[in-house]
Amino acid sequence: MTTDPTPTSSSTAASDELSERCAWLGDLRASLGEVIVGQTSLVDSLLVALMTGGHVLLEGVPGLAKSLAVSSLANAVGGSFTRLQFTPDLLPSDLVGTEIYNAKDGTFSVRKGPVFVNFCLADEINRAPAKVQSALLEAMQERQVSIGGETHALPTPFLVLATQNPLEQEGTYPLPEAQLDRFALKVVVDYPNREEEALILERMANTKQVQAAREVVSLAQVEEARSLVDHVTLDPRLAQYLVDLVFATRDPEAANMPELASRIQYGGSPRATIWLALCSRAHALISGRSFVTPTDIKSVATEVLRHRVVPTYEAEAEGLDSDALVARVLETVPVP
Repeated sequence: MTTDPTPTSSSTAASDELSERCAWLGDLRASLGEVIVGQTSLVDSLLVALMTGGHVLLEGVPGLAKSLAVSSLANAVGGSFTRLQFTPDLLPSDLVGTEIYNAKDGTFSVRKGPVFVNFCLADEINRAPAKVQSALLEAMQERQVSIGGETHALPTPFLVLATQNPLEQEGTYPLPEAQLDRFALKVVVDYPNREEEALILERMANTKQVQAAREVVSLAQVEEARSLVDHVTLDPRLAQYLVDLVFATRDPEAANMPELASRIQYGGSPRATIWLALCSRAHALISGRSFVTPTDIKSVATEVLRHRVVPTYEAEAEGLDSDALVARVLETVPVP
């Protein structure tokens, strides 16, 4: 049985200092809670993404407040926001912009596209064709886009928060593995419980417009908090545990899980290890600590790994999805 490390006086003092510098996180949660009912896991994941600069893939049926959560986060931190409805006829220029010819003086000028914002909601991302996905991939990885042979930097911070519907498959394009790997987290959004549904009914079953989230923090404060993530201590033993988790997805047999060898087609890439460390640190910071615990790692592991662990056809035939495989890895790999 593994327990979280006992905090020392120095770690407690460091935690208090970091908590004081991130005191606005409580206000941010409260602001989002005034608009979004329940969905605490979704809110926590968005905060982790905000603190690390990671992109997020949101999967869930329509009507679960995915778009509302993203727009509310943008309002609460004073960031620019745009919602792009991805469709099969979307062009790369519809996303990044294009060059406009000025007939009067015979010159070209750049008209920037809607991707030049702090928070870009890519709605139903799997409906866009390959060329659009390629343009978005450059924006996600390089934080810049190419227009007319020139590169243009995107605003800071820049986050892509994409949604996809797990039910509708007609007219959709599977996201390439290279693009999936660029998402720090994949969050599966579930239905609210009975109490939350009753509160949703009370708040929203009327003709009034849904209120916007209050702005409670500035982008400058968010940028400062991001730098604090690097100061959260990750014990070398826990760093090795992160590596063990990812390697177990690549070679289950070596990790004493021979039954998974024929059920995992591909395991996590090195990006999985990097994002496990970053997200664990951010989760610890959001929880008011200056050091990572095994609980932090397990809290983010499924969302970091579920889109990077690809089941085989045999696993799918047995009803085993990536979540079940990741859960098995987390159960088996020993925690230091």
